[in-house]
Amino acid sequence: QIFIRSTDCDRTLMSAEANLAGLYPPEGHQIFNPNISWQPIPVHTVPESEERLLKFPLTPCPRYEQLQNETRHSAEYINKTKENWQFLQMVANETGIRDVSLESVWSVYDTLFCEQAHKMDLPVWVTPDVMTQLKQLKDFGFEFLFGIHNRVEKARLQGGVLLDHIRKNLTKAANISARQNLKLLVYSAHDTTLGALQMALDVYNKIQAPYASCHLFELYQEDDGNFSVEMFFRNESGKEPFPLTIPGCQHKCPLQRFLELTDPVVPQDWEQECQVASSIHDTELFVGLAVCGSILLLLIILLLTVLFRIQSQPPGYRHVSNEGEEQA
Repeated sequence: QIFIRSTDCDRTLMSAEANLAGLYPPEGHQIFNPNISWQPIPVHTVPESEERLLKFPLTPCPRYEQLQNETRHSAEYINKTKENWQFLQMVANETGIRDVSLESVWSVYDTLFCEQAHKMDLPVWVTPDVMTQLKQLKDFGFEFLFGIHNRVEKARLQGGVLLDHIRKNLTKAANISARQNLKLLVYSAHDTTLGALQMALDVYNKIQAPYASCHLFELYQEDDGNFSVEMFFRNESGKEPFPLTIPGCQHKCPLQRFLELTDPVVPQDWEQECQVASSIHDTELFVGLAVCGSILLLLIILLLTVLFRIQSQPPGYRHVSNEGEEQA
């Protein structure tokens, strides 16, 4: 009745196993040792090189890279860079990291955050104000991955892939005739996974998801027989998950309405949509030129062959009169 999939990373596999140990302690015949309150539950994964569902951003995708370059030239991105240029230079000088940018500053914050969490002494230059600014820029960097510019198309190339998978599972679960026994699907992944998914759903709060965050989808059958979807986000261990509402619907969103609202961010052909339009036209032009060139070459060869044959033929017979013939 449950299925668990994780990315092939130690921390996500460990998280899945730890959560399952808490959710499903052994009972009755499941207890194989009275001193061990645990039972084995399978966690599925695929090699990182084959992961096309849970690890984001999905690459290679030329169109996505093109959108990212367009985002770098957007007014919001340029202004944010200008506003924080001196601060980024200071961070680069203090850390010795070259080219600290809005996209790479997260690694500095992440390191300092972990050191702080483990009660380690931070460098003198890392004041509370510096940590606050680093966090703000780090959050902007995460938003850059899946939003700021052309969010819907980015979603089709990124979080929409996972959302499509979730939509299919919800639809399958609502099909009573299919006799679906599966009641719980769990995906153990990353903060970028949550960011990509929530940006596709247009419910992202522009803050990097903290450790142990969880996005919940719950499917209910109503008294009239129809199905509805409710979403929750758990990003604090001391509080209940808070409800999420997809724009254009209420919290208890009818399944069909949920599917309609999310259609625009679901790719029809991911590989095709990842292609860059100009490169497709360039390919067509190259093929056309190659064909024309081949035809022209054949015509030249044919013309040269004809000329060669004409030149190589012996001269034809021609009657030449002599004086004897004239006198006769």
